Amino acid sequence: MKDFQFGIDELLKDLHFLKGMRIAVIGHPASVTSKLTHTVDALIANGVDVVKSFGPQHGMRGDKQDNMVESEDYVDPQHQIPVVSLYGKYRYPQEQMLKDLDGVLFDLQDIGCRVYTFITTLRYFVEACAKNSIPIWVLDRPNPIGRPIDGLFLQDGAQSFVGCDLLPMRHGLTTGELACWFADQLECSKPKVIKMKNYFPCTGPGFGWPLGERAWVNPSPNAGSINMARCFPGTVLVEGTTLSEGRGTTYALEVLGAPDFPTDEILAQMPSELLVNLRPCFFTPTFHKHANQLCRGIRIHTDHSSYQHDNFNPFYLVAMILKYLRQTKPDYDLWRYHEYEYEHSRIPIDVICGSDLIRKWIDEDNRTSKHLEETLSATKMEWHTARQPYLLY
Repeated sequence: MKDFQFGIDELLKDLHFLKGMRIAVIGHPASVTSKLTHTVDALIANGVDVVKSFGPQHGMRGDKQDNMVESEDYVDPQHQIPVVSLYGKYRYPQEQMLKDLDGVLFDLQDIGCRVYTFITTLRYFVEACAKNSIPIWVLDRPNPIGRPIDGLFLQDGAQSFVGCDLLPMRHGLTTGELACWFADQLECSKPKVIKMKNYFPCTGPGFGWPLGERAWVNPSPNAGSINMARCFPGTVLVEGTTLSEGRGTTYALEVLGAPDFPTDEILAQMPSELLVNLRPCFFTPTFHKHANQLCRGIRIHTDHSSYQHDNFNPFYLVAMILKYLRQTKPDYDLWRYHEYEYEHSRIPIDVICGSDLIRKWIDEDNRTSKHLEETLSATKMEWHTARQPYLLY
């Protein structure tokens, strides 16, 4: 991507419209310029009156490792401005938080999956700023997994903090594009989008990420690579199971397994087109599920010459692995039953998937791969048409 620029880089070229405005920034560790300067630092250095910042899940500093580990408000030690947590007492921006602001800049790096909560924070801010007549600018950033669509729609009534709207699991939009889509769903004023320069989401080798031009900065503690981002729309399903998703290893959400996971039996059943990105492996999590136990598992790779981006469907891939596990070990204790992202009445896998369809498909013998493939294909066709008016690149 020749001369690629983030939205923040484009904004810094012309800041005149922010003159005299009291600005808040929504950011995290990956909110950086092309020179790896944090957005808050860059804006203040260029004379913008940043009076407050907001931190999402995992915190402005990205120091909170796991889900449902809340952050506290604090004062930025360098700039002496308040940093307000949006993953603590409140997740929706309250009216008093927006008081005395003249504008809001949203600059969170997303990874292109409905479950990743930064887009929920985006939706909340689009709505709250519209209600309070405060302009919001979305400083656009790449969708690192590009345009492909995968997974099922979240069903109406199943909304949660990890599923804020009726999107498929892998939606293929940037944060700027999503912000405009959210505004239409909310029937409110659209935010202004500061577009990226020379962004080509369908072009290799990055296929959504400017590979070789921009450093990958973890947007959350376990989002350690482009490979993780590509896998996440599938491996996030493992969070709803008793299997380890690799938390406590150096490749979280790129692997799945357990001490009694029947790796060889599952791989033996899988068609060749699904095996190309997989290999059997062993790992020992240092914390989280199966801590300090040797696990057998499967690792997913998208960083090799045989990888075909448009044909890689991680949601389908992981759903099939779980289906083969159920067929191999019908009585396997697969599903977790605990509070997940503040949802008390539904089990985690249903919260993650946005319905009970996948769980029932995995558990019921008469549901075949063809049933899932047909539903996924219909979802892809419907969403491909619905998102067209919002594509900016």
